[in-house]
Amino acid sequence: MFDTLLKAVAEIEIMTAWELLAVVLAIAYLWLAMKANKLCWLAAFVSTAIYTVLFWHVSLLMESVLNIYYMAMAVYGFWMWTNTNSHNNETHHRANSALPIVSWSLQKHGMIIAMTSLVSLIVGYLMSQYTQASFAYLDAATTCFAVMTTYLVAKKVLENWLYWVVIDAVSIYLYFQKGLMLTTVLFVGYVFMAAFGYLMWKKRITDTNSMTLQVQ
Repeated sequence: MFDTLLKAVAEIEIMTAWELLAVVLAIAYLWLAMKANKLCWLAAFVSTAIYTVLFWHVSLLMESVLNIYYMAMAVYGFWMWTNTNSHNNETHHRANSALPIVSWSLQKHGMIIAMTSLVSLIVGYLMSQYTQASFAYLDAATTCFAVMTTYLVAKKVLENWLYWVVIDAVSIYLYFQKGLMLTTVLFVGYVFMAAFGYLMWKKRITDTNSMTLQVQ
């Protein structure tokens, strides 16, 4: 019995150490993203690789799958923010990235929210019926919206930060309930950083000496 307890404590300590590393890299990712620095994607790749294992261990299945997607998007995002040949006829900010920040219309965001919400309900129902996933509907919603929003980050859509404010706020509850305390604290910080990120990007694209706002 004592040996089992010691083994459990050792496993928790190992998981906490990996969680701490993932948190540090996640903060580095967000800070670099706020500064529109392409190196954010390198930090994101390693951080999400760690989280893929951690979330699977605590039965947040969709969150684990989501982080596999994040790893792929880290590669895609790095390519998008680096490749100059795919963005001809656009205003470039050479100091940070080849890809300019853009703003999408309310109508376009409305369609995105409606479609993503529908997919979230379907995925949540399937998870609740056929898996052992915890908080199936919330897990599905944060996953589906995060999938969509990560694509917006890769495309440098200004409003991605507003989506993250909501996603991160909901995620706080999920992670707290699962005992991932470091990650819970991280996401509390994420809410404020996402709001600040929106302001930073908005200022950047309204500065005529750096970027031109493109409404699509």
